[in-house]
Amino acid sequence: MIRSLLRHTSLRAALLLIALLPARAWADTCPEGCSEPPPPAVNIYKHTAAGHLSPVTTGSLPRVYVPNRSSNSVSVIDSVTLKEVDRFNVGSKPQHVVPSWDLKTLWVANNGTGKNGSLTPIDPMTAKPGQQVSVDDPYNLYFMPDGSAAIVVDEALQQLDFRDPHTMALKSSLPTPTCLGINHADFSVDGSYAIFTCEYGDGGLAKIDLKNQKVLGHLDLSRMGMPQDIRLSPDGKVFYVADMMNDGVFLVDGDSFKEIGFIPTGIGTHGFVVSRDGKRLYVSNRGSHKMEQGKAKGPGSVTVIDFATRAVVAQWPIPGGGSPDMGNVSADGKQLWLSGRFDSDVYMIDTTSGAVTKIRVGLEPHGLTVWPQPGRYSQGHTGNMR
Repeated sequence: MIRSLLRHTSLRAALLLIALLPARAWADTCPEGCSEPPPPAVNIYKHTAAGHLSPVTTGSLPRVYVPNRSSNSVSVIDSVTLKEVDRFNVGSKPQHVVPSWDLKTLWVANNGTGKNGSLTPIDPMTAKPGQQVSVDDPYNLYFMPDGSAAIVVDEALQQLDFRDPHTMALKSSLPTPTCLGINHADFSVDGSYAIFTCEYGDGGLAKIDLKNQKVLGHLDLSRMGMPQDIRLSPDGKVFYVADMMNDGVFLVDGDSFKEIGFIPTGIGTHGFVVSRDGKRLYVSNRGSHKMEQGKAKGPGSVTVIDFATRAVVAQWPIPGGGSPDMGNVSADGKQLWLSGRFDSDVYMIDTTSGAVTKIRVGLEPHGLTVWPQPGRYSQGHTGNMR
């Protein structure tokens, strides 16, 4: 009886000891061939899929906002009827329509000529403009990943202005003298740095430390060109860089800041839009190497790149010729909207078939945005959402 009791007591003690062993002890005795489960795959666009509209956008009118650079106006298109329903005047040389970080305002970046630039706010609930804010040389507009500041891209002044994201009051400026024609950007996964394209001079890229507001370095690409838009891959490792003189896309490892590849696309490679499922990159080829006054009805096209394979999976020419520039996709991902820079048109492209519908707008349409967009916040440009 006593021996039996001792055996049971010893068994319970052993079981208790095993239960208290840390998981690491079991891992150390894992038989050959077993392994830890891999970490979940990174997808920086997972919050921008269809059905992920922020509550902040509830009540926003379904509209496409088109800045007409040479008309000093914004065309407003109903994305359901595909008709222009309004057109209003803004400041000098509007370049891009940019969703604010908090998704409450759409800012028109009126580039002007150096010191006479401005930002025009649009209320997405009414599709009407508000009072302009004077801002030096706003070619483009981005936002710090945490929303703490707006970043006005002063292309002509060769600097970045960090401003209050609501009032646009100036907080600080960062000169970028080695980046002539600084214009487009995207941000690292952790938000620690951004890479900006340098359109003029020898071209290339500038890497910016966002926390300390300093230039980390300059990368000369393997072929001199004219870098335009830039976008980060879904896994957060590779920056895709459109180059309109080299007619294709450079691939750059962001962390090491080294060029790792090139993908030919079409004449005048210019802008990027990520598909709604985050699997493909739409590349606009403007059909010309001219910055301004390019020929209408040129050999413009859209190239579709598969992110996973980095292969071109489709090529959509603009029927009758065209000059696709910047834009975005609809909230459901079924429509790709791009401005026709030299044709006074906007192109609505069916993302399944590549079929194109043309809508007439003002002179020299540029960085249009589609609203509302899925996502938690905007990092700027025409709707780089995360």
